[in-house]
Amino acid sequence: MNQSSFLSASGASQATTRNARASDRFAAKLAETQALLQRAAAEFSPVTQASSLGAEDVVITHLINSLKLDIPVFVLDTGALHTETLALLERTEATSRAPINVYRPVHESVIAFVRNQGQDAMYKSIDQRKACCGIRKMEPLARALKGQRAWITGLRQEQSTARADVPLQDDTEVAAKNLSKFNPLAQWTWGDVWHYIATHNVDYNPLHDQFFPSVGCAPCTRAISLGEEFRAGRWWWESSDLKECGLHVKPHGER
Repeated sequence: MNQSSFLSASGASQATTRNARASDRFAAKLAETQALLQRAAAEFSPVTQASSLGAEDVVITHLINSLKLDIPVFVLDTGALHTETLALLERTEATSRAPINVYRPVHESVIAFVRNQGQDAMYKSIDQRKACCGIRKMEPLARALKGQRAWITGLRQEQSTARADVPLQDDTEVAAKNLSKFNPLAQWTWGDVWHYIATHNVDYNPLHDQFFPSVGCAPCTRAISLGEEFRAGRWWWESSDLKECGLHVKPHGER
């Protein structure tokens, strides 16, 4: 991804000012996204949106609310989120028409992990980082998806080479879990996302103003610099081909 649109030479402080640039096909992509969300609500109930409260996810939640769709939203509060993310969660809970369901890790599991491995265990090895993600993200995710026929994510093809083939609808888990995944912004550009946010005055995470294109847990996310990949700020101490926590890893292990 060309990061010049994210870190412009102008030094503008607002992410909307830096990034809001609609692509030529934006109107068609928006219509396709709206139709996909409507179909998901009509044909795949119960269906839910997974939101990290990042830019893509606030766009999807805004669309769900605007279209008055029967699609609840869930957020994984890992216990390690930024203060800015938690504040946005509160504002979203207060204003969203769609229900906002918050899932947290099992407290005893978190305490045991910190006691045995330390609070900074994620920096020590990939296995320990994945174990932390397993406790704080994967186990709550399983609870959030229990009984669902489909879930909706903010994955985009532009986010990384590992996500370059993300489809609008992914049915790879239907056979094993009877679970489809919808990625309604798969073909949107970063400029499209911010064009929508700016046009509709969507509330967003202020960390984006501080050059965080991708926001996760506070210990595992940093701002990026000009020329770095979109997800370079996630688990930056690891190899660039390991920028996933497990939430979006394909069944056969391909990221």
